[in-house]
Amino acid sequence: MMQIHHIGYLVKNIEKARDSFAVLGFSVVQNVIYDPYREIDILFMEKGGYTVELVMPKSDTSVVSKLIKTYKNTPYHLCYESDQLETDIAQLSTSGFVQIDVPTPAPALDNRRVCFLMGVQIGLIEILEK
Repeated sequence: MMQIHHIGYLVKNIEKARDSFAVLGFSVVQNVIYDPYREIDILFMEKGGYTVELVMPKSDTSVVSKLIKTYKNTPYHLCYESDQLETDIAQLSTSGFVQIDVPTPAPALDNRRVCFLMGVQIGLIEILEK
C-alpha cells in the first residue's frame, strides 16, 4: 500500500520560498541538498504532519528547468512512499500511468530510489522506495 510522503513545489528561489512557507508555520526538516541526478536543489519543510519539498532547478538542463519557465512557482507532483517499488510501478503502468524515468537514488531522501510517472488525468506523481 502506498502512502503520501510529500507534495513537490517547483520554485524559482528556494530561500524566498522557504521564508514564505515559514510564515505559514512550516519548519525546515533538513538543509538544502543538491541532487546531481536531476540538477536541482531540494529543501524539505513540515507542518502538522504535512511535508513539502521545495525544488529549484540549478541549470538549464535540469529535469524541471522547462517546467519552471512555464509554470513558475507551483505545486507539481505528489510523492507516494512504496514498500514494493517495482511492483507498484508495474501496476501503475498497466493502469494507464506512463513511467517517464527509471528508478534512481534521491540524495535528499537517504539515496532511496524514486521514479516519476505521468497520469493523464492527475499529472505527475513520484514513487519513493520505503
